[in-house]
Amino acid sequence: MRAIIMGCGRVGEQVARILDREGHEVTIIDFDAVALARLGTNFRGRTIKGVGFDRDVLIEAGIESADSFAATSSSDNANVVAARVARNLFHVPRVIARLYDPRRAEIYQRLGLLTISSTTWGAQRIYELLTHDNLDPVMSFGSGEVKIIHIDLPPQLEGRIVNHITAPGEIVVVAITRDGRAILPTLGTQFRKGDIVYLSVLVSAMDRLEAFGIA
Repeated sequence: MRAIIMGCGRVGEQVARILDREGHEVTIIDFDAVALARLGTNFRGRTIKGVGFDRDVLIEAGIESADSFAATSSSDNANVVAARVARNLFHVPRVIARLYDPRRAEIYQRLGLLTISSTTWGAQRIYELLTHDNLDPVMSFGSGEVKIIHIDLPPQLEGRIVNHITAPGEIVVVAITRDGRAILPTLGTQFRKGDIVYLSVLVSAMDRLEAFGIA
C-alpha cells in the first residue's frame, strides 16, 4: 500500500513507523525538519518538508498514485483541508483526518470525511475503565458509538445460551473463542466454562450488560 501521512507529531510518527514496519510504502510530510528527523535512519519511507495541504507538495509525495492518506497534524483546520484536497482533488481511495475537537466530527462526516477524534476516544476509554473495569474494548467503530469488547465468561453464564445476553440493536455476541479456536455462535449456542466471548455493544447500552451479569 502507498500511504501518505501529513504531520510528523507523536501520532503521525507512530502511524508512519507502524506502516513502514509492516512493509508499506510510506511518505510523511511536515514543515518541521526536526520532527521529520526523529524518524531516524531506520525509517525506510520518504520524508518531505513542506505544508501538507499544498498541491505541489502532495504531488511530490506521490498523492496521484496513493492508496491512502492520513492527516494527523496538530491543527484540525489543516487536517480537514488536507483531507478534502486528498479526497476531492486527487481521489485518494482511503482518507482519514484526525480531529481534536469532537464537536466538528459530525460536520466533517457530512462532507464525506472519515475522522478520528482522540479526545472522544480517550474520554470514552477513561469512562470504561472507571465504570466497567472487567470489560476490555478491542475495537471501536464510527466515533466510538459501537465497540467490540471481549470478556472471560463469568461463572453465572456457564450453561446459558447466547440468546440470554443478546439485545437486538444493542448487544450481539459476534464470536466465541473456545479451546483456542474461534467459532461464530448462533442464538442457541451454549456457553461453556473457559469461553472468551466477543460482543458488539452500543456504547449507550453498556449499562445493560450489568443486567446480564457481565459488567
